[in-house]
Amino acid sequence: MTDPARPAEAFGRRGGWLHAEAVPVAQIADEVGTPVYIYSATALTQAFDALDAAFGGSRHLLCYSIKANMNLAVVRTLVARGAGVDVTSRGELFRALRAGADPSRIVYSGVGKRDDEIAAALEIGIKLFNVECRQELRRIDAVAGSQGRLAPVAFRVNPDVDPQTHPYISTGLRTSKFGIPISEAVDAYAEAKALENVRVIGVDCHIGSQLTKLEPFGDALARVRDLVLELRAAGHGIEVIDVGGGLGVVYDDEVPPTAAEYGAIVIDAVGGLDCEIVVEPGRSLTANAGIFVTRVLYEKDNGDKHFVIVDGAMNDLIRPTLYQAYQAIEPVGPPNPETRVVDVVGPVCESGDFLAQQRELPVVGRSDLLAVRSAGAYGFAMASQYNGRPRAAEVLVRGDRFAIVRKRESLEDLVRGESIPEDLLT
Repeated sequence: MTDPARPAEAFGRRGGWLHAEAVPVAQIADEVGTPVYIYSATALTQAFDALDAAFGGSRHLLCYSIKANMNLAVVRTLVARGAGVDVTSRGELFRALRAGADPSRIVYSGVGKRDDEIAAALEIGIKLFNVECRQELRRIDAVAGSQGRLAPVAFRVNPDVDPQTHPYISTGLRTSKFGIPISEAVDAYAEAKALENVRVIGVDCHIGSQLTKLEPFGDALARVRDLVLELRAAGHGIEVIDVGGGLGVVYDDEVPPTAAEYGAIVIDAVGGLDCEIVVEPGRSLTANAGIFVTRVLYEKDNGDKHFVIVDGAMNDLIRPTLYQAYQAIEPVGPPNPETRVVDVVGPVCESGDFLAQQRELPVVGRSDLLAVRSAGAYGFAMASQYNGRPRAAEVLVRGDRFAIVRKRESLEDLVRGESIPEDLLT
């Protein structure tokens, strides 16, 4: 069984050429065009199964964090395997339902829930609201009261634990916008208990993303365990512990915990509390189940650097620019034994538009294809139309078959929904 933290075996070489499962990547690029995201259904299901097995001895629910990759086919693949869904907006809720998710297996997270979002989630009967502050709690109570419903809630508590990850994806420190300080939790739960239209059922904690060490998980969950015991002593019926997500994957030389190691530390910390454990995996399920394929347009040398200019750009894959993130890049065809240190850059008019900097890669030429690894999470999900660039196509592969699961955007898509009010222009 493939561990979700490790690069999926679904993208391997046959006869020197990179394949997605049994389909040549070059064939997909030729038929669909570039740039293109390619996902492996087998890698998705194997990653889910590995994590599910890691919690097999406990009462648990894996709620896929849909923000990582919102493609309907990807979500359906995981939901069909038994996943619930973690959402943070009405749009994500819409996508989860469109992909076939069971509302009773959906948790709603996020710091800025609007009244209409709360109402929509209540109407379909979601499993849980992860509440970020007391003001939000009062709005949930008010909206639930207007519908004559009882809202199931958990407070997201901030344990003030350093997750040792990129600051942009660190969410568990005292300075973070997320959650309430764990020191204020007892008072917050007392307020919730006094409200008529909410039912306190759990505690939520999420400290960050791309975590590659077990210690932050253990430290945070030890504090959550102590809080649950204190809340129960105060008369709160805590039935659910949402431990969030954050399990890291291999992009370069990281050595993240295995699914089994992660499951073991969670169960060791909170497994004895007789609670349902909710886990919110995202990156760990999808990152290494996808690649991003782009075609070389030109090369140029300015005397200091050699640039490989490709048709994929920061609007397609922004992680290298936004997080200074490393993602492995390799030729789709048989690698040239000769190598060169290059910057792989796109057509966008920003100096920060790059997929790799000062990377030693096999020499490539015009029309050659490059594959960016570990692109299944926070790739297309963070894409934009910046510089008037239609967003890429997405493809799902299973065995020797593939299908376009999102068409490449057209030029008309760039102006869809816009209008020119002539009477305001004169």
